[in-house]
Amino acid sequence: MARQHAIKTTCPSDPLPMTAEEVTARGWDAVDVVFVTGDAYVDHPSFAMAILGRWLEAHGYRVAILSQPDWRSCEPWRMFGQPRVCFAISAGNMDSMVNHYTSNRKVRNDDAYSPGGQIGRRPDRATLAYCQRAREAYKSVPIVAGGVEASLRRIAHYDYWSDKVRRSILLDAKPDLLVFGMGEITLLEIVRRLAAGETVRDLRDLHGVAYRLGASETPPEDAVVLPSYEEVASDKRAFVEMTRLAHEQTNPHSARRLVQAHGRETVVVNRPAEPLSESQMDQIHGLPFTRQPHPSYGRQRIPAFDVVKDSIQILRGCPGGCTFCSIAAHQGRMVQSRSPQSVLDEIDRIAVSPGFGGTISDLGGPTANLYQMRGSNPDTCARCRRQSCLHPTVCPNFDTDHGPLIELMRAARKRPGVRRILIASGVRTDVAAADEGYIRELIEHHVGGRLKVAPEHTDPDVLQLMKKPPIEQFDAFAQQFGVVSSTAGKPQQLSLYFMAGHPGCDLRAMVDVALYLKRTGHRLEKVQEFLPGPFDAATCMYHTGIDPETGREVYVARGVRERRMQKALLLYDRPENDALVREALLTIGRTDLIGPGPECLIPDRPPRQPNKGKSSSSPTTRPGYRPHRRTARRKKR
Repeated sequence: MARQHAIKTTCPSDPLPMTAEEVTARGWDAVDVVFVTGDAYVDHPSFAMAILGRWLEAHGYRVAILSQPDWRSCEPWRMFGQPRVCFAISAGNMDSMVNHYTSNRKVRNDDAYSPGGQIGRRPDRATLAYCQRAREAYKSVPIVAGGVEASLRRIAHYDYWSDKVRRSILLDAKPDLLVFGMGEITLLEIVRRLAAGETVRDLRDLHGVAYRLGASETPPEDAVVLPSYEEVASDKRAFVEMTRLAHEQTNPHSARRLVQAHGRETVVVNRPAEPLSESQMDQIHGLPFTRQPHPSYGRQRIPAFDVVKDSIQILRGCPGGCTFCSIAAHQGRMVQSRSPQSVLDEIDRIAVSPGFGGTISDLGGPTANLYQMRGSNPDTCARCRRQSCLHPTVCPNFDTDHGPLIELMRAARKRPGVRRILIASGVRTDVAAADEGYIRELIEHHVGGRLKVAPEHTDPDVLQLMKKPPIEQFDAFAQQFGVVSSTAGKPQQLSLYFMAGHPGCDLRAMVDVALYLKRTGHRLEKVQEFLPGPFDAATCMYHTGIDPETGREVYVARGVRERRMQKALLLYDRPENDALVREALLTIGRTDLIGPGPECLIPDRPPRQPNKGKSSSSPTTRPGYRPHRRTARRKKR
């Protein structure tokens, strides 16, 4: 069996093998762990299979990557021979259904995690297909499922794409163990103990795992009992209760395990794994990544890699607790940060890499400005059951000092070979507004023209349901940002993100957002459309029409037409949206907003539409027109 040795944090090595030939070239007679992933293999710390694969490799295990295999047969699962320890299976960095379909359930045109952006390289519900093929290939090899798709589907959940409540993924995919959360420490312990001869059943004591019990097995007595699958599938109030109980047990220091019956079987979800320490974060990000896609892809671009190629993650986890976001459910609510030296060492490695242009594209994480922020009193945090450290107000125990981050930003700018370091991750404005020094540092050195911020909405009731701060707090930040930008002589702008279709938002509330945008002069480039992902509290609201925290009824925009009208209102300034905006305003009787007035959203006369089927008078479509000619007229022969 593989030997364990000191963790490697040296120069980049060859990528992990993706073919049997690459395994043979390493002189291996067998592989310990085969990682199956729905993503292209990119050996970069922003990609899960790279982090987990390198992490196991650093501890002495032989790891191979089975990337985007053809799931129509189990033959690709036999490529490396029978793995000695286990299959580790993930749908990829995204839930496969979110990867495939828009919020209107339409097929997406590209896949950012596939070479060339090509769609169709993974199946719907990829975890299920991959686990099934692994079992067909080698029945005796343990299967460990993980990643976002498995993590967020560990209990019964509402599935937006089929519009029904589905069973825990443990019952459908049938892995031997499910690892929820980021998983480095848990997966390593699983592999160590399996390699030492323990059985899968022996591993049920681990934090951060979920498993299924047979009909003859007795559930643990110290667990929180969730309403059964049959109950939550037929009774929306039971679904609300399940959601409330599950979200109460997310603090890794005080959570109790969960049990949920599914017919004669039972799903057991242990307490979450503890957050990583600074030294563990440093070890993981110090692994010898090549920071490149596997050479087999040649010149095919992988869009997701292009975005993060020269970025650096300085933290993980999010204490915001936004009800529509899955980050806290997967990465945890506690901020886990790297040491300054670890970050600077990674900058130095990037600076000497071939093709580096001198710009670090991001120094961030889920939220850019929460670096090294944590509870001042750890004992208080260990007992806390709040779903957010920042809502409805910032917890008095939460340390919001930007000092360590400012020092890191200043040190990073001085590294040799680096011309500029940008902050591309979003900034939590309610935390940033308390420190003008941080805002000034950001504007003077780290904003590439636009800073991402996400007010999300203006209506106080909708913001309450989202667990986002009042719009007045954003306004105060925006004013402060404008003053500092002007003083610094840098006319920076804010790139705003607002959301359409969130539970609680109706057409009247969205009209108020449009009026706010018009009054403040903000113009949106993109709009987020609410997509009900599994496990999220906002998804519970969408499915049941009930807020799981208060038990109150919530309005839900379910029809595609209303969702389209809400989106159009956010982009009211675009002429192509006039018809939908007009329809929305007529629906709620706001004809006062149609016309030439200063507060009107659209003119009283709709823009002239092109006459389909006939040639336009525009010279760009006139027959015989050539763009390179100085005149649109044909030359006389």
